[in-house]
Amino acid sequence: MKNQLYLDHAATTPMHPEVVEVMVSALTSHYGNASSTHQLGRESKGLLEEARVVFAKSIHAKPEEIIITSGGTESDNMAIVKTAEKMKAKGRHIITTNIEHPAVKNPIQYLEKNGYEVTWLPVNKQGTITVDQVMNSVREDTILVSIIYGNNEIGSLMPIGTIGKSLNELDHEVVFHTDAVQAYGTEHINVDDQYIDLLSVSAHKINGPKGIGFLYMKDNLNLPSLMMGGEQEKKRRAGTENIPAIVGFKRAVELRQSSKADLSNKYEGLKLETIERLKETGIAHAVNGSLTNSLPHILSVHIQGVSAEKLLIHLDLAGIAVSIGSACSAGNIEPSHVLSALYGEDHPAIAETIRISFGYGSESNDVLKVVKVIEKAVAFLKKT
Repeated sequence: MKNQLYLDHAATTPMHPEVVEVMVSALTSHYGNASSTHQLGRESKGLLEEARVVFAKSIHAKPEEIIITSGGTESDNMAIVKTAEKMKAKGRHIITTNIEHPAVKNPIQYLEKNGYEVTWLPVNKQGTITVDQVMNSVREDTILVSIIYGNNEIGSLMPIGTIGKSLNELDHEVVFHTDAVQAYGTEHINVDDQYIDLLSVSAHKINGPKGIGFLYMKDNLNLPSLMMGGEQEKKRRAGTENIPAIVGFKRAVELRQSSKADLSNKYEGLKLETIERLKETGIAHAVNGSLTNSLPHILSVHIQGVSAEKLLIHLDLAGIAVSIGSACSAGNIEPSHVLSALYGEDHPAIAETIRISFGYGSESNDVLKVVKVIEKAVAFLKKT
């Protein structure tokens, strides 16, 4: 829809025009298999390695520590499952939080069903954990700690750097993984300074194409491949490389890295403006999590006394795309495990929360429009 106001960038983002442009060029001109030795193959291989350098630089890693994957889900699965399998002789204890993305939560639950013991750290009302919680849970048989960098629903930021430093000071090896899919586009990440061993990224959160991402793997880990087949990615990830998507991802990273600070400040301003305008309407509301210690582009807000599902319909009819604080699957509304972790399973916020997330193209006028529609919809819904 041409007139659609898109405020669901935490779910996925529209591709930047320059990303589309380089992908079209790659689709038509660089169709050679990067594993082939002829000229077309070598050209594709060159593009692949150029992209790897850009990805590595964006998180202060080495190019050889970057494994190109199909996105955040594959990266998370490889990091978690293959670490657990490789280190099972040293122990079977894993530490994580109760607000992880399903791409982390589900693989860990899979391992839990197959003989691994998991400590699920509870978050506080701001949606965060402390370093002490992690360190007090570490045991001699702990092999993996996986903590989300910034939560996808409420935006809460975890103390990744201090957790990594504390784990690094232990007298036995504990692998530290973080899902940075939401945080990568706005936060400064330095895998060495933050003592991160494994980190997951996805292109479609930063105006790149879907179906492409990378896993940073510290060079001393050498995890076995999750995908079995050919010897691509130095035998770490089988499958013919998707050169057009990789080229698009590279351009998206370049664009984001050059403007990250400005965009973060802009999104933070839009988030704060949304809250101020909601206050002006007199609508009863509350922010889920923290306004300050959170990703700048994500605002999870409880519109008190109003069904989020019904509010979403009103917004959609007005041409505004946001999301609600619960996931829909096959037409069934399932409670948000993140909001349940914050408040308990029966709290009104679980059914009355919407998530507004800003991104490429978002402007102050968008805030004015969405708040006006919310105000009108709330007035109508409270009458019915």
